[in-house]
Amino acid sequence: MPFTFQFGGSNAFGGGFNPEGFQNSNPRPKRTRKPRRAVGNAFSRTLINLAVTLVFGLVYFYLELPALNLHAEEFYVFAFLLCAVYCVCAIFTSGFQAEGVKGYFGFVRKQCAIPFLAVAVLIAALALGALSSWVVLRAGSYSELLTVQPGDFTAEVEEIRYDQIPMLDKDSAARLGTRKLGELADMVSQFEILPSYTQINYQGRPVRVTSLRYGDLIKWFTNRGDGLPAYIIIDMVSQEAEVVRLPEGMKYTVAEHFGRNLYRHLRFHYPTMMFDEPVFEINEEGTPYWVCSRIVRTIGLFGGVDVKGAVLVNAITGESEYYEQVPSWVDQLYSADIIIQQYDFYGMYHNGFLNSMFGQKDVTVTTEGYNYIALEDDVYMYTGVTSVTSDESNIGFILSNQRTKDTHFYPIAGAEEFSAMDSAQSQVQMMNYKATFPLLLNIAGQPTYFMALKGADGLVKMFAMVNVQQYDVVSTGGTVAECESSYRQTLAHRGLIAAGEQKPAAGNAQEQEGVVAEIRSAVVGGDTHFYVRMEDSLGYLDFNTAEVPLAVLLNVRDHIRYTFVLEGAEFPEHGIVPATGFKYIDWDN
Repeated sequence: MPFTFQFGGSNAFGGGFNPEGFQNSNPRPKRTRKPRRAVGNAFSRTLINLAVTLVFGLVYFYLELPALNLHAEEFYVFAFLLCAVYCVCAIFTSGFQAEGVKGYFGFVRKQCAIPFLAVAVLIAALALGALSSWVVLRAGSYSELLTVQPGDFTAEVEEIRYDQIPMLDKDSAARLGTRKLGELADMVSQFEILPSYTQINYQGRPVRVTSLRYGDLIKWFTNRGDGLPAYIIIDMVSQEAEVVRLPEGMKYTVAEHFGRNLYRHLRFHYPTMMFDEPVFEINEEGTPYWVCSRIVRTIGLFGGVDVKGAVLVNAITGESEYYEQVPSWVDQLYSADIIIQQYDFYGMYHNGFLNSMFGQKDVTVTTEGYNYIALEDDVYMYTGVTSVTSDESNIGFILSNQRTKDTHFYPIAGAEEFSAMDSAQSQVQMMNYKATFPLLLNIAGQPTYFMALKGADGLVKMFAMVNVQQYDVVSTGGTVAECESSYRQTLAHRGLIAAGEQKPAAGNAQEQEGVVAEIRSAVVGGDTHFYVRMEDSLGYLDFNTAEVPLAVLLNVRDHIRYTFVLEGAEFPEHGIVPATGFKYIDWDN
């Protein structure tokens, strides 16, 4: 009997086999998808959606601290996120009750009608705000943000005294501060220095001040009860660093966390205000404050950044008060960035937007870099001004009061700052010193760049003066007085000032007598200088033979009466002081 294979029987897996297309003759019925149940009724769902959105909003506000202000871009981000969170919650609590793509979008639109309307309004406000702030349409308004008054440099800027010239830049001040903190064993292991170093005028002296901060989170936990115990003052003239210990520590700083964090403290007390970066200052009694400049937008919704007063926060107690007119001890209300931006708007657009792009008649911009100088108990920001088509020379410069924004433009053509820095460095190229960004001083009626020359260790080694209008007129010196004496002499030799003006500025000249203990000599700038040390002194008198020819006759043990010019209040224990003359008391050697 032949063997036959019968289809349709049970196979090894217990299922039937269908030879027609290998399909199961008994397919499973298709399951219908059940819609998800909505949570509660419409009122309870709304309450849940609002509660979740509120919790998210509170957490986001606590962490990100957006200003609740239509002029602040971060407000719109905050509002969009709240709308998005509400929509997601509404969709979940309503149960996705829809079929197909069209039905799903209709369901979403029904549940999120109010957030969608809010988003549309916000987008419209953004578009209108951006359009109303567009510089193409509002160039005239941008050019009027800063009032620039013409000035006469030699008439308005007096010759500065030695004890007012800042000799350190921010980097050198930071090195001195770090070194000083390292000497204090009880602080160096727990605290670091905040790298801000605000330059202010404190008790008639240019200084930089900064707060401490906690070393890390663990050190914050162990020290937060007492707060930060001190701040640091760097004298920009004497180059001395001082750690000022406080009877009660600072508890409200940018280094704090939670409610005592300065940014959070400000936002909770002033939720609608916009602020510039807080600046650490001290008043004339030495009490530490944070100066928090209030930012306003004056052109449309988002343009025309300006400052309108400030909130002053006591760093110790956290007490704060808003001042539209800040106290006179406040030095940095307007940041350098805001002043520079406003001048650039003025220089670019005072003849209209089209002129700034095509004709460019009288279009000017600030040069790269700026510096500060103390004048009349205020701090002024200095920067050069150049033509938009040139970057090799300045057409003038501006001085702007950082408390009042009073700004003067001085039309003096000359070398731009980096060319002057190169010129100064070339005088000491064998020593490989680097020049700091210069200050602008009035020396004998001549606009003069003054800069420090730093060594590889970052410390100030010498000083240089470069004439703005003729930057090949360069003088250097180991002290400011020595540098100025050499500079005045060079000006006289070049015929830029009268011979009688080449002596150092009077006002701190003194007279003493003594016995010569040591004499050394050197040729500086083509002139012979005699460096004379008197008995009971470690410092040297600098007699320039071009000004004091009789100095070649001096001998050890000569008894003389001499005149000299001090940079500070006392004769330095070490160093060199310019001497302007001498007389013999007797001829006994």
